[in-house]
Amino acid sequence: MIVGGQSLVTSSPVFSHDGKKLLLCTGSTVSVFSTTTGMLITELEGHTERVTSIVVVPVAGTVGTKFSNYCWTASLDGMIFYWDFSTPDLLKKVNVQLPVRSMVIPNILSASLGRSDKASQNLYAFISVEDANKEVENVKHVRGSIQIYDLTNSTHVGGVLAETQKPETLAISKSGEFVGIKKQQQLNIWRVPNKNLKSVNMKKLKLHHTRTLSCLAFHPTKCIVAAGDVSGRILIWRGFGKMRYSQDGGGKMKIDMGDRPGVRGEDDADSCSTWHWHSSEIKFLMFSSDEAHLFSGAKEGVIVVWQLDTGNKTYKPNIGSPLMYFTDSPDPSLSCVSCEDNQIHLLRMPSMDIIKSISGIKPPLILSELQGDRSHVMIGCDRSNGFVALPTKDYRIQFFSLLDGTDISHLQVIERNYDPVDETTVFISLVEVSDDGSMMCTVEEKLPEMGIGGLISLKFWTRGSHTGQYTLSTIIYEPHNNAGVSDVAFCPGRSMAVSTSYCGNFKVWVNNSSFIHSGDEIQEKGGWRCQSVGSYREIPMTAAAFSGDGSVLAVAAETKITLWDPLNNVLVAIIGDSLGPIRRLAFVGSSEYIMSFSAGTKTDLVVWNISNLSTHWSYKLLVEDICCTRSETRVAVLALRSSSDKSISTGKDGMVLVFDVENPIPVSTWFVKKAKGGRLSFINNKLGEATDGKLLLAYINGEHNYVLFDPSDVKEREDLIPKSARRPQSYAHDENVSHGYASIYGELPSFDLTKARSSDNIPFVPSERPWETIFSGSSHALPPLSKLCSPFLEALLKKAEKQTVLSQ
Repeated sequence: MIVGGQSLVTSSPVFSHDGKKLLLCTGSTVSVFSTTTGMLITELEGHTERVTSIVVVPVAGTVGTKFSNYCWTASLDGMIFYWDFSTPDLLKKVNVQLPVRSMVIPNILSASLGRSDKASQNLYAFISVEDANKEVENVKHVRGSIQIYDLTNSTHVGGVLAETQKPETLAISKSGEFVGIKKQQQLNIWRVPNKNLKSVNMKKLKLHHTRTLSCLAFHPTKCIVAAGDVSGRILIWRGFGKMRYSQDGGGKMKIDMGDRPGVRGEDDADSCSTWHWHSSEIKFLMFSSDEAHLFSGAKEGVIVVWQLDTGNKTYKPNIGSPLMYFTDSPDPSLSCVSCEDNQIHLLRMPSMDIIKSISGIKPPLILSELQGDRSHVMIGCDRSNGFVALPTKDYRIQFFSLLDGTDISHLQVIERNYDPVDETTVFISLVEVSDDGSMMCTVEEKLPEMGIGGLISLKFWTRGSHTGQYTLSTIIYEPHNNAGVSDVAFCPGRSMAVSTSYCGNFKVWVNNSSFIHSGDEIQEKGGWRCQSVGSYREIPMTAAAFSGDGSVLAVAAETKITLWDPLNNVLVAIIGDSLGPIRRLAFVGSSEYIMSFSAGTKTDLVVWNISNLSTHWSYKLLVEDICCTRSETRVAVLALRSSSDKSISTGKDGMVLVFDVENPIPVSTWFVKKAKGGRLSFINNKLGEATDGKLLLAYINGEHNYVLFDPSDVKEREDLIPKSARRPQSYAHDENVSHGYASIYGELPSFDLTKARSSDNIPFVPSERPWETIFSGSSHALPPLSKLCSPFLEALLKKAEKQTVLSQ
């Protein structure tokens, strides 16, 4: 089983102590990447739910100190783990019994320095937890709370530090002196005591604002805190926590208000200034390592660098996606920025040039507000190479390898600059790839403005010399007048395709291209043209599919299936009615069956027999997708489960059913998560030995997490819940770092297991060259010297040959 597709940007990444590794929260695992090569090194597997926080233990002493690759992780499974991520080994478990949304460890620096006093050795974690069952009378539902946990003794400290309506993200200063959260329109800040935390009675400092706050950051050394709000404003409080008091005429202490520009009410700060450039919610704030600048980012995809003293700003534009996190490294020349499109860019500081990118599978393009009942676009799948073609928000198609879990390439489909702030008016609504991957078709739609100006374009692409490389062959504007394209299918073995439309017709397209070799380049002459047009009673055509040999074309006319001769455009037969409008069609290999499922208020899954034009078997199911093998009679169905099913509360809202088309009883069944918008496809296995070259079934859920498995393997008949993020890759050449014994004494000599004897547990094994083996083995297991001496001396002496005297 191969799993992947998890988001790389659900939480802020963390650099290792030397800046050579980057630790990412990827689902229920922690993925460790090399900052030199951008490749995956290893994974920390142990949590059962999504990992939310990573805290790397800093180095005690000089850079390069051994035994420094340790980290703490927190997860929604209510567990906090302590890891050695160089091995990787799980060293300690702490159960806090509530889902942890955020975690910081203020005194981890002092504890790592190895101070002699016992108080400094205890590690205390500030955690933001969620308790969905908690109810408070006469107060809005409170689900979040800030608590303190003693990691050394695995005990809870005192009660609750603060309560929030939802779990909030914790922020911490570099020195560990301050911990804070944003709570609606205010900041709550606590000063962490130096001594052992025996209770949660710490003084809380509040700073107020008129708008809802979205993030905060502490200055590395000064009492300065910055916060961003949902309107794009940045507030800088200076000198917080230094409130001065004076006596009034009656001898009572009162707050010395003095001259505090910009400070609201009795907030404990010397001044507050406001900066504004962003037009959307601030996603991150971070002070620079030189302590003179502040970085900010939002939806615009621009990193703004503010000068603290003057408020002047510079920009790093054209990141290409809304920003989420900005993380600095112990190496001052390296930082990284996390983007909403599931990419992390490593930046060379201070120029902020992108030197390396870590890319995951792009998030789905949601169309619920644009195209009615169609919530997701149709993604393409190359069965021969095992990669998918995914439309993205920036008018491109991402080619992603499911077998390797790597980003292959990106193709610009719509010639338009992407601005994350602009409203979506143009999008790629459909992608279809031929079975052999040699051809691709895309449909793009431009929404009308004020009822005019809409446009639909059908584009055909030809594969280049490399996988995932396509060149544009033909553009057809308004292929079906003003109606939308409902489906596209390629004919196996021919340069032929069919497109169906809601206007009541379908068109068969053929490619008459010829290729001319001009030096090293191959130029295409000609292109795709419409060969024929067909319709059935002007009923909207909703789906299409070719048979395995390409001799039959099936087109769904809402509830009916029409069978055509694609070469002569002749209607051959009509198959009966389904319960609702047919959404997808698929021929089952070279058999006489065709499968369909309908959408709408009345849904069903039907297998039709083409030879007698009748129903073979059917189910009343809410189906999301189907796929069939080309050479066998296996079919796979992705169905949504009924909302009345109690087990849906676990998140398993769908199921994958595998049938042999001759039998209506499923061969195998798996329960899956996030089935809405999911896809299924059989692909060829390029890994060879894993499944002996058999077909693999790929399930891609609504959030583009995927699982590849052999549907005929009984050992894999379990819930398809992705847990691991990627298949680990090997170290790059410059990443072979020595640890433990090897880092001190060097590598041990290699041992050839093929030469091992069955009597390896015996310290002395007689042989023809005994002087090479008599002293081998552990010293405590060797025989006494009295037994070794005689064989050793005999081995050094040359034995005299015996002479035989014959009597006469």
